[in-house]
Amino acid sequence: MRVVITIGGSIIMKDESPEKFQEYARILTSLAKEHEIFVVVGGGKPARNYIKIARGMGASESHCDDIGIEITRLNAKLLITALKGEAYPMVPENFNQAMEYSTSNKIVVMGGTEPAHSTDAVGAILAEFVDAEILINLTSVDGLYDKDPHQHDDARMFEEVTAQQMTEFLREKEVMAGTYEFFDMTAIQMIKRSRIKTIIANGKAPENLIKVLNNEKIGTRII
Repeated sequence: MRVVITIGGSIIMKDESPEKFQEYARILTSLAKEHEIFVVVGGGKPARNYIKIARGMGASESHCDDIGIEITRLNAKLLITALKGEAYPMVPENFNQAMEYSTSNKIVVMGGTEPAHSTDAVGAILAEFVDAEILINLTSVDGLYDKDPHQHDDARMFEEVTAQQMTEFLREKEVMAGTYEFFDMTAIQMIKRSRIKTIIANGKAPENLIKVLNNEKIGTRII
């Protein structure tokens, strides 16, 4: 299958150590033997820190986004380093480059592309652009909840949710650079119009990628 995977920066950069990158490299290398893999990496805490500094100096939200994009691309370079020869050595800056690099039969790893698009949106657009069969969104929790499970013990996880329900869920969220939660509206609209099979799963365990592709019941499926 042609697979697009988005990895939250809060997961892969949580400890700012090589171990998580190496864990993901091992799993992705294994999956690449059977599937065509595209990966989009988020910015995480380093991006938020840089954005906070820029915002404190009066930078516009677009400028803050641009700074965050640079951090996501640095994170992508780190994952490429961990993947060694299994990944294309350059980070694509747009979707045409991602498609071009994929002709090498290597894993393609990218970060952000342009202001106002979270890396989740980049993943959704990329999935449509390359005609992927599945989009896997890896987060710091087990799936989509009705409220923050870190703060509410009674939070309920959805096993399935429609794209329209997610649109309603996100409608009242404030969208600022570095504050995207799960998907932004662009990502949801792309999934909705393209009918891309999408799974939200916990990325703390990279092995969950294998479970998703083996059709095990895990995470939240957007229908």
